[in-house]
Amino acid sequence: MLRDITLGQYYPADSILHKLDPRVKLFGTLIYIISLFLFDNIWGILWITLALVCVVRLSKVPFSFMIRGLRSIIILLIVAGVFNLFLTPGQEIASFGIFKITMEGLRNASLMTVRMVYLIIGTSIMTLTTTPNQLTDGLEKSLHGLTKLNVPVHEIAMMMSIALRFIPILIEETDKIMKAQMARGADFESGNIFQKARNMVPLLVPLFVSAFRRAYDLAQAMEARCYNGGEGRTKMKPLKYVSRDRNAYILIFVAFVVTIVLKVVL
Repeated sequence: MLRDITLGQYYPADSILHKLDPRVKLFGTLIYIISLFLFDNIWGILWITLALVCVVRLSKVPFSFMIRGLRSIIILLIVAGVFNLFLTPGQEIASFGIFKITMEGLRNASLMTVRMVYLIIGTSIMTLTTTPNQLTDGLEKSLHGLTKLNVPVHEIAMMMSIALRFIPILIEETDKIMKAQMARGADFESGNIFQKARNMVPLLVPLFVSAFRRAYDLAQAMEARCYNGGEGRTKMKPLKYVSRDRNAYILIFVAFVVTIVLKVVL
């Protein structure tokens, strides 16, 4: 289960998406999320599906690797789908005691499930094709105008970068601790939900200790290097737009216009 988490992981490949400026990918991801929640009919979902398939093909990231992140939220998908299916009022299709399946509930459950799956896949593409450093630089550059409002843009971008870097590290650390505890006789699988939660204590305590230790070491290292925020700092690889980035902006804009047109017409 832990190995199924793909958020924050970078998949190296030689694709056009990997070469794009991170600001383009951040903007494209934002437009994708907006478009995903604009539609509530089959034609809109088909259009989003077509766009998503094209982007997945361009990324050259194996689809089997990309959908691994869905396994970690399968319980959430099932619970949310069941709640929408049985608790949405409307035209009744079938009933099971006090629970009723309605046409509106079936529609909402299907739409919600598709949106969540597409949301995970679409946002994973950005992190799989962009290194944490690139994401930090792109986010800081995109939000640079907010510094005039005394918003600590550099610090926010730095925190996000550190968080993304820590995700695979903590997953690996959790896996090691779990194997060590299982070798000592710990059982993380059997029992009801309360017993499983209690059995997680031997895992969570050393994990939190390790996380705090890593955070302290990182803070000490940054202090030793006289880190004082983004003021006056330079970039080893400053971001610059090239022709492919401008073409990508045009494609994103055209796709969003098509989305708006389909929303208005259909």
